[in-house]
Amino acid sequence: MNSWAHLTTSSLSYPRHRPLFYFLGLSFILIGLYYHFITPTSVVTLDEAFDTAAPQLPDKVWDERASQVRKAFEHAYHGYERYAIPHDELKPLLNRPIDNFNGWGVTLVDSLDTMLLMGLNDEFTRALTVVEKADFTLPKSQFAPFFETVIRYLGGLLSAYALSNNTVLLQRADDLALKLDSVFNTTSGFPFFAVNTVTGFTSGPQLGILAEIASLQMEYTYLAKATGKIQHARRAGKIIKALSKANLDMTGGMFPVKWNISSSEPYGSHMSVGAQADSAHEYLLKQYLLTGRTDKVNLEMYLRTTTYIITQLMFISPNRHLVYVTDRDDSKSGKPGLPSQVLEHLSCFLPGLLTLGVHTLPLDDLKSLGIDFASLHSGPLSEGGLKAISDYSLKNLHLWAAQSLAETCWLTYADQPTGLGPEEVVFTSSWQAKKDTLWIDAMNGWKKSGARGAPPGLGKKTPIVYTEEERLRGGGKGRDYAVKKPGYLLRPETVESLYLLWRVTGDHRWRERGWRIFEAIERETKTKSGYASLRTVAIKPSYQDDSMPSYFLAET
Repeated sequence: MNSWAHLTTSSLSYPRHRPLFYFLGLSFILIGLYYHFITPTSVVTLDEAFDTAAPQLPDKVWDERASQVRKAFEHAYHGYERYAIPHDELKPLLNRPIDNFNGWGVTLVDSLDTMLLMGLNDEFTRALTVVEKADFTLPKSQFAPFFETVIRYLGGLLSAYALSNNTVLLQRADDLALKLDSVFNTTSGFPFFAVNTVTGFTSGPQLGILAEIASLQMEYTYLAKATGKIQHARRAGKIIKALSKANLDMTGGMFPVKWNISSSEPYGSHMSVGAQADSAHEYLLKQYLLTGRTDKVNLEMYLRTTTYIITQLMFISPNRHLVYVTDRDDSKSGKPGLPSQVLEHLSCFLPGLLTLGVHTLPLDDLKSLGIDFASLHSGPLSEGGLKAISDYSLKNLHLWAAQSLAETCWLTYADQPTGLGPEEVVFTSSWQAKKDTLWIDAMNGWKKSGARGAPPGLGKKTPIVYTEEERLRGGGKGRDYAVKKPGYLLRPETVESLYLLWRVTGDHRWRERGWRIFEAIERETKTKSGYASLRTVAIKPSYQDDSMPSYFLAET
């Protein structure tokens, strides 16, 4: 019998009994697309004087723009079909294939749900014939990186199955999960870094990275639901239990980046929402939503995590008042350490996640869910964070955080002559760290002064585009930041956050900014066969790199 009841017994290793799960989503990697169906009357409104919403353009304008986005996907995917299929990715300058993710056709699999959402049925049908022949084998000397294989292949197959109900996709997903299964042969249930899908041999260090060990719960939970196989649910359940039972008093309730694979204990106190941690934080809220809002354990972890992020990892720059999120190492005494002041492009998923939480959670009435918000926080850092936000509407605070962060992520694009954002920027330098203030401290100062005008980080901001002479002179003082890694890797995080903010708030300014980014992608990265990453966003025209990652077609 295929029911959630079979997946919620004690054998799942959940920390406590779960009611029946309910089928929520269409996909996992693209779960935010559910909010495409939010009606215009479902927006979150904040009646504040700082509202600067842009006027709405006629529907026919956006219909034409949607058509252009679809044509862009067709251009890229048809180039992949012509020059690279069934290999992993297209090199869009040399028009050659590259196998950099197991050689199983990652671009094709990662893009299946995009084809369905765009109504590209012919492309989907052709892709399905390749998926049917896939055997997911590797030479004995090679290993499949588990994290990337799950989010690109398993997630791609399952999201396409959720949209199409084509059982071939479900069977392929189940086959792949079984070939990966020996990666879980650890005492903790945390997966090793990589596995050979033929021999079952595993590879990787004893210290795991948070994003790599805790970004599988959604795929495995849904796979268990769709197949009725409880072993897949057990894999997800062990991860959830280990995370929920970890002692995080010294890290303020926040998951550190490193974890002991054998003991399932956190290691060190490096906190981040960037490359080594991002998706693990993202899965907390989305796993709760996926289970029909029944899995309170994941919701509680999400609430603890966002409290730490908002009170300890978000800073505001001294001149332009740009709000950014960064990483830091907390000391063994439980006191906050110095921030790195680096903002990663990958961290720009956070505004979208916070916006999703604002829309789906009763943040100002958590008791209606049986959650005592204050009791979730223990230890000096966590209790301090709780005290710092206790006088705010949690809903407003999360939305302000999302909007101010998204503003900064957008400005890192708008400040560049290419109109595209760099991989990393750094705010001031370490010896100047005290000049940048915690955003929550700035918020408290604003509140004490009567909350006049826009909250810190919001309000009108103007892009600063350097001339070539100014760029060569360097310093970054006018912008409050300097570009650290200037490449543009066709990433989706910023445009995803802009999209969600538009859908949830109804402010068309966010939608228009997303369109400007698309125009820049067309102008700066397009090649005869696809789209290419850029080596630098700081000069125009830029230098293209011979890379078109699968996520560009799947997410961006």
